[in-house]
Amino acid sequence: MKIDGVEIEDTFAEGFDIYVSKFLITAATKKFAKIAADETVGFGSSVIMCPAEAGIDRYVPPSETPDGRPGYVVMICHPKKDDLEHQLLERIGQCVLTAATTAVFDDMGSEADEKLKVGFKLKFFGDGYEKEGNIAGRKVYMVPIMSGEFVIEGELGIKKGVAGGNFFVMAENQTAALVGAEVAVDAIGNVEGTITPFPGGIVASGSKVGSNKYKFMAATTNEKFCPSLCEEVESDIPADVKGIYEIVIDGVGEDAVKKAMKVGIAAAVKVPGVKRIYAGNYGGTLGAYQIWLKDMI
Repeated sequence: MKIDGVEIEDTFAEGFDIYVSKFLITAATKKFAKIAADETVGFGSSVIMCPAEAGIDRYVPPSETPDGRPGYVVMICHPKKDDLEHQLLERIGQCVLTAATTAVFDDMGSEADEKLKVGFKLKFFGDGYEKEGNIAGRKVYMVPIMSGEFVIEGELGIKKGVAGGNFFVMAENQTAALVGAEVAVDAIGNVEGTITPFPGGIVASGSKVGSNKYKFMAATTNEKFCPSLCEEVESDIPADVKGIYEIVIDGVGEDAVKKAMKVGIAAAVKVPGVKRIYAGNYGGTLGAYQIWLKDMI
């Protein structure tokens, strides 16, 4: 199977269930909204070691936000609902409430399976001086702070989503693989309800579950896909490939992840030097979702 002359391997990405929260951070300026969003999604690449997986979904112009100010929608994901709520309280409380001029609004809306009283719990920072309010028909809490008021909607919606959508960009050298991965991430950025949580949206390391040698390790390098080890191990890298990057995608549902994979692959294969598209899986033992690359054509 080929797209634009690039080989598409006959394999699948293996996704698994994850709880997702999607909320909007607004501020007086686009700059400060982005600062708050960046802080909120920090240390959120993989739940292998990070406390959550997180990323920025999209920018929202003032004409489309509840308070008429620029904002960014962020997504926080965790396999356990209680842990997701804990992450929301910590990340919003420490990274958004502390940021200049910010407000927080639910962005899950009718998609939500249920709502968590995150805003209600964070209002207590006001030490009894907090007040209830209404913005664009939404119940909010206004918490007095040194610079004015921090505003947060009382409840934030969550739902079950899908994590682990992925594909590998395999190229003739590292530079071509990196450019292919970059344009893929840029394309995925236009798919609402998805994030690529790794740094810059790109996974440089790759990994496998467990270890061949160190039993105390939860995950270790995927040696079969390390170009520098081709002469030392039973490699799965084709002879014409010298550079590999992985794109990992989390989304509000399987359809969103599939769409993101499709547009990302379509962008990557147009880059000169990209030779193959592959996907990582564990034979169906990790999760319930098998997203076949052949369906991306």
